[in-house]
Parts: sequence; structure tokens; C-alpha cells
Amino acid sequence: MGSKEKLAAKYVVEATFVIDGVVERHDVIGAIFGQTEGLFPKEFELRELQKSGKIGRIDISLKSEKDRTEGKIVAPSSLDRAETALIAAAMESVDRVGPCVTKIIIRKISDVRVDKRQQILKRAKELMRDWVVTDSQDIEKLLTEVSQQDKKIKAVNYGREKLTATPDISKAKKILVVEGRADVNNLLKAGITNVIALEGVKVPKTIINLVKRKEVTAFLDGDRGGDLILKELMQVAKPNYVARAPRGKEVEDLTPEEIRTALAQSIPLSEVEGGNKFAEISKGLKGTLEGVFILKDGKQLENLPVSEIVEKLKDQSDVDAIIFDGIVTGRLVDAAVERGVSTLIGERIAGSVRVPNNLKVKVFKNL
Repeated sequence: MGSKEKLAAKYVVEATFVIDGVVERHDVIGAIFGQTEGLFPKEFELRELQKSGKIGRIDISLKSEKDRTEGKIVAPSSLDRAETALIAAAMESVDRVGPCVTKIIIRKISDVRVDKRQQILKRAKELMRDWVVTDSQDIEKLLTEVSQQDKKIKAVNYGREKLTATPDISKAKKILVVEGRADVNNLLKAGITNVIALEGVKVPKTIINLVKRKEVTAFLDGDRGGDLILKELMQVAKPNYVARAPRGKEVEDLTPEEIRTALAQSIPLSEVEGGNKFAEISKGLKGTLEGVFILKDGKQLENLPVSEIVEKLKDQSDVDAIIFDGIVTGRLVDAAVERGVSTLIGERIAGSVRVPNNLKVKVFKNL
């Protein structure tokens, strides 16, 4: 059943099987394809996934002895984690090969990228050990340059309240307002250089003046304190946009990836003041495995199963937003962009998804 693999495998599904009878490799392959057929939409069946290169060649090794066959299944996948787990579970559901009773057990799903990262790390350590600089003048020059650069990116005091800020805050047209000094330092480490801190719940006059002449995003902790500060800002120094750390987390503790995700999910202040028009819809959908299309004129269509969203979207040309109790996948992102959808809201986002600039992607817990 070999097919030309178009994508590099990200995961490998490994399973063992025991069959009460003597069978051949092609019998096992046929049973896997046959008994999983029809469980999912056609494009998610094993044959279609192999044609598209999302599931690689399924390798079967086996041996028969005393009217009993035992063996191993190895299947490479370039799907995301959830989709790969679903396919693995479908394979495990196969209970017969021909007339013979069969038991398949998934032993593990390994991430091939972990092994690659470990190899890279090992090689990096070797390179570091072998990296010998013999010219002391060059070393002094490098140390001087690094020291100077370090001074450039340290936080400074800004305004009459001496608020913690990045050095070029006065020149930036767009700025981030955060809660405290630790938040500024963490954003600096992530390479963000247009940040200033409130340094307290009461909004300083320096911040009030900056809001009047710059585009401001309030980037606040995902806790009660962040809620209170947002209310204060909305009364005396309304920002243009609001971004929040994941619920229960603080900006100072976020990784660079978490920072980028939170900022990408920032929303206009108008949505915060008027109440997020999608929040109530998402609450009603949670746990239903259903979704809904919101048209550009504000009309809400009838709920539909999550599995049908991509196909139904092909027949719609005026969808503004899709809210659904499922995972935002790359396939759905591509379909949404093609049909001119502006917003996707799902239960969570698949790890491999790359969101284009012309599409907003949000998750239920951050609404």
C-alpha cells in the first residue's frame, strides 16, 4: 500500500497485534484499511490520507507459529497530535483479520522531532566544546560589543513618575502597556522594545498622555488583578486594543511563544466594552462538537457538526466568523482564508497551525 510521501513525518504510531490464526502481511493491511473505512469523512480515511502524504507507508512485520500470528505495525504521520491520536485509535479498533479474531494495541506515539532536537542539541554541545577563539583581541572586541548591546536593551525610567519602559518608548508609534517592571523585562527578552509599565493599579498621567497620541495595546495578566487594571484603564486612559495572558498566568512568566500568541489574539477595546459578541455563542457550543457560521450581515446560521464545517464552507461566500467546539486545524485555516472568513473561534488550536495576518484565530478560554 505504499504511496509517495509528500510531507515529512512528525509522529510515528507503533502498535503490536495478536491474531488467532495464520495470516499474511497483506491480510493485516487490508483489514486495517477496510475496517476503518467509513468511520470518518472521506478525506480523513486512511486511503485518502496516504494519497495526500499525510499518512506514510504502513509497515507490518509478523511471524506465525502454532496457528497464531504476532507482529508489529509502524505508521508515520504528518497530521497534528489530535488527528494522529484519532487515526491510532481507529487502527486499534480493528478486531478481525479475515475470519481470525484480532487484538491490536497501540504501544506508543513518538514525536520524531524530539529525536531530531536531541541530535541537534548534542551536536551543538560538540560545536561549543570545539569553538576555540585564539585571538585575544577578537575576544575583547566581542565582549565589548556584547556589553554595549546589553546596555542598549536594558529598561529605563520614563516620565515624571519614572515608569519602567524600554529605551525607545517615546519614538514608538505603537506601544504595549503592561503592569510592572518584571513584565517589561520579560518582553525585552522576547525582543519586544515598545513597552511601558503602569507600576500600580492607579493609571499614571504619563500613560494617560501616551494613550492620547499613540496606538496602545494593554497587555495584562490573566488574573483578577489584570481585570481590575483593565477597568481602571477603560475609565481614564482607554487603550486601542487589549491582550491578556492565559487565564491564571502572568505576563512576566510567559514564554516568547506564549507572548506572541497572546498578542496575536488581542481584541479592539470596543469588543471588551460592549461584551464579546461571540462569548455567549461559544458557551452554548461548548461540549456539543458543533459549530455555527456568523454571516457578514450578523445573521447566525443553524448549528452543524464540526466534521461538516469545511465542506459546508465551500458553499458559503458571506461567512464572517466560524465558532465551533473543536480544534482549529491547518486545513480549516486554509479553507477559511480561501472563503474570506475574518475570524475562527475554536476550543483550541492545533500545535502545527500557522495563522496568516488576514485571519483572527481565538480560543474559547480567552474570550
